[in-house]
Amino acid sequence: FFCKSPKPHLEMLATARSASRIGSSLGPRSMSSYAKSQESYEKTLDWFSAHRATAVLRTPTSAACPKAMEAAINGGFKICEFTLTTPDALVHLQDFVNKDEYKGDIKFGMGTVMTVADAEASVDAGAEFLISPVLIPEVIQWCAKNKIPCLPGCHTPTEAYNAYQLGAPIQKIFPGVAGNSTWLKAVSAALPMLRLNPTSGVGLENAGEFLNNGCVGVGLVAPLFNPVMVQEENWEGIRANAKFVTNNVKACGPSVREHSYVEL
Repeated sequence: FFCKSPKPHLEMLATARSASRIGSSLGPRSMSSYAKSQESYEKTLDWFSAHRATAVLRTPTSAACPKAMEAAINGGFKICEFTLTTPDALVHLQDFVNKDEYKGDIKFGMGTVMTVADAEASVDAGAEFLISPVLIPEVIQWCAKNKIPCLPGCHTPTEAYNAYQLGAPIQKIFPGVAGNSTWLKAVSAALPMLRLNPTSGVGLENAGEFLNNGCVGVGLVAPLFNPVMVQEENWEGIRANAKFVTNNVKACGPSVREHSYVEL
């Protein structure tokens, strides 16, 4: 997501915030009020290690967004990412977070987080993790200080390592790279401290290949939310896609974290 000036992005965020039911009447929050506990941070990362596949939703209309995400959840997804490029994304995120049937069973986050203001608005709406398409140091540092897991977009081993050094516990590999899973296997072997999570290039059939080659997780975008299915409102087709890929991911088993949170 690029623009020649920040204005289109700021207008998009302002529209999403004004349309949301987040308590803006309370005024701006302090930095410390966004801080999560270490326990919450570790639990979210353990959730990523256990379930490994994220449904990444970007729809052209607001109306399609909740229906498409419900289809992915009904197909088995336990990690769900809305994106700020979707109309009313903050509203939809907040609605899903507040659904009783999803509490304790689904982790929801926000993608296309480009600024600290984006991060704050997303956490206000209930996001438990934040994802960016590129490496933005101030966003990573804000997340690290507040113990909110973030997945910044990285395209090279250097970017992924820099993201790790800045405090990102998982590094999103975007866009796809030549060699795909073999490239990721080589990077994981050379830099074992990294926890790589590719999106672009991951399909319904090859998700397991990425997980078996050193990736902590994968993100599913267009292969899951097929644009034609979204346009035709074929929610059953999206549910079937979700069931197919989550079954493949479950067959790979969980990813092991060195410092997992253990409930006492």
